[in-house]
Amino acid sequence: MDLVKLFEYCDKLNVALIPYGAGSSVVGGVTCDVNNKFNGTISVNLSKFNKILEVDEISLSARIQAGIRGPDLESGLKQYGLTLRHFPQSFEHSTLGGWIATRSGGHFATLYTHIDDLVENISMVSPNGKMNSLRVPGSGAGPSPDRFMIGSEGSMGIITDAWVKLQKKPKFKATAGYLYPDFLSAAQAVKSISQAGLYPANVRIVDDVELKINSASKGSNTLMIVSFENADHNIDPWISRAEECCLDHGGIIDVDWRNNPLSNQQGTVGAWREAFIKMPYNREQLTPRNIISDTFETSITWEKFNNFYHNVKISTELAIKEITGKSGAVSCRFSHSYPNGPAPYFAFHANSTEETMLEDWVQIKRSASDAVHKYGGTITHHHAIGRDHSHWYKKQRPDDFGKILYNAKEYLDPKFIMNPGVIVD
Repeated sequence: MDLVKLFEYCDKLNVALIPYGAGSSVVGGVTCDVNNKFNGTISVNLSKFNKILEVDEISLSARIQAGIRGPDLESGLKQYGLTLRHFPQSFEHSTLGGWIATRSGGHFATLYTHIDDLVENISMVSPNGKMNSLRVPGSGAGPSPDRFMIGSEGSMGIITDAWVKLQKKPKFKATAGYLYPDFLSAAQAVKSISQAGLYPANVRIVDDVELKINSASKGSNTLMIVSFENADHNIDPWISRAEECCLDHGGIIDVDWRNNPLSNQQGTVGAWREAFIKMPYNREQLTPRNIISDTFETSITWEKFNNFYHNVKISTELAIKEITGKSGAVSCRFSHSYPNGPAPYFAFHANSTEETMLEDWVQIKRSASDAVHKYGGTITHHHAIGRDHSHWYKKQRPDDFGKILYNAKEYLDPKFIMNPGVIVD
């Protein structure tokens, strides 16, 4: 009822309304950058919608309110021996509703990659009323209402709760690390593992540039990390086969997984793990020093990958040089991988000045995004659209689909007060 009254208030006074989970958006998804047709903006804090409402231990699922943060969600499920096992890098500072609204991608990244794979049903309230999808493990009945709400980024309504699929806490775990002389050789190993039907919990590669920038390696090697886990059975046969794939493509063992429960904390694997945990906070130190540091991610099919990788990397390096007058650094890693292609995750670093830093970043970001679109990748893989990616999202999607979204918003949100400028103009 409170949300209904709030919609009525905003409608009456012509005020924009933006749902706010925990504010970790890095693409302008929850900022009050609305045009001057509105008389103001209200940011709706959903942090009190933070309860686990029901747990179905028979079906391994739970109904959970959208405002719950990652650590509280996992803590609440722990007493049942269950886990959602969805860990985006913003896990501590993001919510279930935020994950659903932005189509979040988690670290356990080769089978149940995106939150899409973990949703049974969604409840959403729009200015036109409540939408509640049927709770089932899967359905082939026409276009999915869940898929419509997932990724809507607060443009259609406010997600209030959802039934999500759980799993039992893993008992068997192993992580191995391998070093390669170059990025493309490591990519071939990832391709082999991804197409072998092994479905590791995680398989990723990190190039020498990122390792050096984060003081995780003194060499010039690419690092591969592959991890398996299971609640039911020993995973040794699966990780053994994955190791064969790694060695077939020239990998050298960095950390041996055998009888080594701390393998994920050792060698280059452990050094990069420590750096990775700190990465989201590094910008707080770099920005005051006039160092631009940002990331962009995408996905691409395997047959296009080599050409895509080279051209996006070179385009971004040239843009940094042209815009700032100085050479910068562009690194790449795989954040996720699929049998039909990887999800390259690029980072760029450039020296700037206090006066020009914002404009330099905008221009570099624009050049990198143009290159991603030009060479066939998606504008985002797991960081949402927000306001920053809107231009390229419109170029990526079919025009007719954009019109369908516009008409849907017009029905659900007749005054267009919901998060204006995101997903739908």
